[in-house]
Amino acid sequence: MSHDDADGTSFADLGLKPELLGALSKLGYEEATPIQRQAIPELLTGRDLIGQAATGTGKTAAFALPILQNIDRNDAAIPLALIVVPTRELAVQVSEAFFKYGRESNVRVVPVFGGQPIQRQLQALKRGVHVVVATPGRAIDHIKRGSLDLDAVQTVVLDEADEMLDMGFTEDIEAILEATPDTRQTVLFSATMPPRIAKIAETYQRDPITVKIGRGTGDANPKVRQSVYMVMRAHKASALGRILDVEAPTSAIVFCRTRTEVDELTVTMNGRGYRSEALHGGMDQKQRDRVMARLRDGTAEILIATDVAARGLDVDSLTHVVNYDVPSAPESYVHRIGRVGRAGREGVAITIAEPRQRRLLQNIERLTKQSFTIEKVPSVADLRTKQIEMTVNAIRDALAEDDLDDYDAIFDQLDVDFKKSDIARAALKLVHRARGATIDDQEIPDASDWKNDRGPKGKGGKKKHKRDDRPGSGQTGGKRGSRPRSDDGERGFLHVNLGKNAGLRAGDLVGAIANEAGLPGSEIGPIRIANHYAVVGVPDAAVDDVVRNMKRTTIRGKQARIRRYVD
Repeated sequence: MSHDDADGTSFADLGLKPELLGALSKLGYEEATPIQRQAIPELLTGRDLIGQAATGTGKTAAFALPILQNIDRNDAAIPLALIVVPTRELAVQVSEAFFKYGRESNVRVVPVFGGQPIQRQLQALKRGVHVVVATPGRAIDHIKRGSLDLDAVQTVVLDEADEMLDMGFTEDIEAILEATPDTRQTVLFSATMPPRIAKIAETYQRDPITVKIGRGTGDANPKVRQSVYMVMRAHKASALGRILDVEAPTSAIVFCRTRTEVDELTVTMNGRGYRSEALHGGMDQKQRDRVMARLRDGTAEILIATDVAARGLDVDSLTHVVNYDVPSAPESYVHRIGRVGRAGREGVAITIAEPRQRRLLQNIERLTKQSFTIEKVPSVADLRTKQIEMTVNAIRDALAEDDLDDYDAIFDQLDVDFKKSDIARAALKLVHRARGATIDDQEIPDASDWKNDRGPKGKGGKKKHKRDDRPGSGQTGGKRGSRPRSDDGERGFLHVNLGKNAGLRAGDLVGAIANEAGLPGSEIGPIRIANHYAVVGVPDAAVDDVVRNMKRTTIRGKQARIRRYVD
């Protein structure tokens, strides 16, 4: 069965008990999603089920609510349900969902996963638990230790089953299912249905009902705006920076193919002033937890990750997903863009493709039954227009506030010597600069008409654009993939050890350099201010003089250490 229409079904219509309805109401849940409308009634009857649904469709509630419905508050605290998930992050998220939904039902839930001291998990299991949410490897570990008794389990859920099989957990999953009673209810959720999933279903399920919910394509979720940009490899980092400058995401995840690319691009984006964090398989659990905490609390704007490291991540604040490389498996594209456009919110999916990757784009088009329109990377003029728009909006917001009288004394003092219009323009200049509204003036060649890396269509395969192998040219092979540029002669760059966390503003840097080194303000810039440092452009011939003259300079009350910025 497959229906994606919204019929306004409430959770009360699905026959859930009052304790669950009360918890859902407090959480602000009103209407059931398609997967919930179709799966919950079937699961309440005890039927086995195959749910084809991607992340973001509401599938956690679709299996959690029936499980909670069937657990009585007086039931003995022994494992009655086992949820198997691919990653530690997803284990935590699913456990939190069970806790929220079952808050009034007195149901005990515990997540067990690798990367956490097993002793803590042993104690939690010994105290008693109704629902266990586990990663495959740690579940097997507890089964072998005898600390996870599955003899009374009534329901087993394999969540994101295709991900688990891709990660090599097939044997673990089979061993887990073999350790549970034959009378169990077996529920399988997967975004895709490759033959391996069908084999698991055939072996371990009894007459399952199939529920299929479209997700991850433009047609299935119109809330996700999908954009594709065709860019030569040497200019990809610069193109990403330009696109994000215009898009201004609240929170974004950028997918890269390799760990090396993740690390290099993270350095590049931090150099552009974005608060970026890397996430890949070379990091230990403490590092992963620290990165995820920064993303969730807003300390980081951009998470740059490999596919494997990001599996199971579910961050509600995500507004943008970026494919820095076109994924070779079309299903990966569906998984990735399913992370935005949730709960009725709008989301953006951006793909940066090289001309030689057109075939991969075509494979995605066939899977998702849609066509991509290749867009042009925003120009310098586009970026200037966007930044002006953002400054205007910031001023409008300030004008709507009721504390403007607090600034009368400053205005009155300036009004004695200057015209009101000049005061306003100077204030606008400071606001525009303080918002980091400086521009990378490098134009990025349009590659949308290039057939492949050998040259544009119809040109005999000869390149018009040579790869720019200079440091800072936009390639990802160096430590920085792009750097700020100006069109007023050869620029040099200064690294300053202070940033946003020190309250640093562009005006502070301009004033300090102008005063100490004697440079006019017009020769200072562009400026990029990150959390802990800043990069400032000045005439290359003046770099050493500025460094020498500012050795003992303080900015905003703090000692400034300034050196030549080297790519």
